Amino acid sequence: MDLDFSKEQDMIRKSVAEFIAKECPFEQVKELEETDVGYSPELWKKMAELGWIQIHFPEEYGGFGDPFMDLMIIIEELGKAAFPSPFFSTVIQCGLTILEGGSEEQKKGLLPKIANGQLIMALAQYEEEASYLPSGINMPAQLTADHYLLHGTKMFVTDANIADMLIVAAKTHDAGITLFLVDAKDPGITCTKMPTIGMDNTCEVIFKDVRVPKENVLGEPGKGWEILERMSQKAIVAKCAEMLGGCKVSIDMTADYAKKRVQYGKPIGGFQAIQHYMANMQLAYDTSVNYLYKVAWMVDEGMDISRVASALKAQVNETYKFITERGIQIHGGVGTTREFNIGLFYRRAKSAEYVLGDTDYHYEQVAQSLGM
Repeated sequence: MDLDFSKEQDMIRKSVAEFIAKECPFEQVKELEETDVGYSPELWKKMAELGWIQIHFPEEYGGFGDPFMDLMIIIEELGKAAFPSPFFSTVIQCGLTILEGGSEEQKKGLLPKIANGQLIMALAQYEEEASYLPSGINMPAQLTADHYLLHGTKMFVTDANIADMLIVAAKTHDAGITLFLVDAKDPGITCTKMPTIGMDNTCEVIFKDVRVPKENVLGEPGKGWEILERMSQKAIVAKCAEMLGGCKVSIDMTADYAKKRVQYGKPIGGFQAIQHYMANMQLAYDTSVNYLYKVAWMVDEGMDISRVASALKAQVNETYKFITERGIQIHGGVGTTREFNIGLFYRRAKSAEYVLGDTDYHYEQVAQSLGM
């Protein structure tokens, strides 16, 4: 197992970091958080032109066919910048879902549009009870002569407010859970942005007798949960890459602050308690980021990652919260203000925990894999 980055991968990381530093510094991130759309369409277009969006898609669908690891490098850099964009919802959650379960016609029709930045998508999976299990999907899809009728409410739908199309998980009477491609601008859909600690595009989406043609079923009827599971394992790794990017920059900015903040006549970084805090933060990061790269390597090798993905997410959930909480403590009260950037990551750490499974859920998944 070789986890060293190639020269090409180092170039990818450097180019992404330089672009973000120039185009979207933290002050702009804070400004975008306050807007209704929560991202910059101009920067999204530039990301497509730079090839970030399509990097992992196969060449026959408008991509470059690069390894999964290359995609993780990009997402990690986005996480370091707290970069607001529909990258995760569109490219990871929806793009990978289409790759895993879509027909050849659906892949050729949708993936090139995602790749060139023309199509923004969102996954509508969770409902009011906020369950990560298939039993939590109860919104009915009623079959008629030539279409399905969707009626119900989806919660915590990231980027639904800016999406052109939704992938909706609903329950069909006989077949079980089925995925549907739905026009996000359908008049029967009402989308409301929810206030969250992450200040992101988390939405409530209400469907009122939305008609979906039979040909808009993604994959086969009743096979929706299997498709979501395959997508989710890779998406978990991607989300962890984003979170660990946030961990890295939180450590760096906190260390820099501790070297400059003077108390009792010397920088607070000179006190043993602060040094131990910083050391523990670094150790937690090093452990998690090396695990991330191992799991990403396993994806590229085609190995089963069902258990290790859950173990990774459980660990990174706690690592991100620990590092940012310690960062806030070292900064003191000012760390929670908009003036200091550590607060961006402190809020995102709590919000990201619940994406694709919180710590308790993944502990249970690991225990079950051990036959417990």
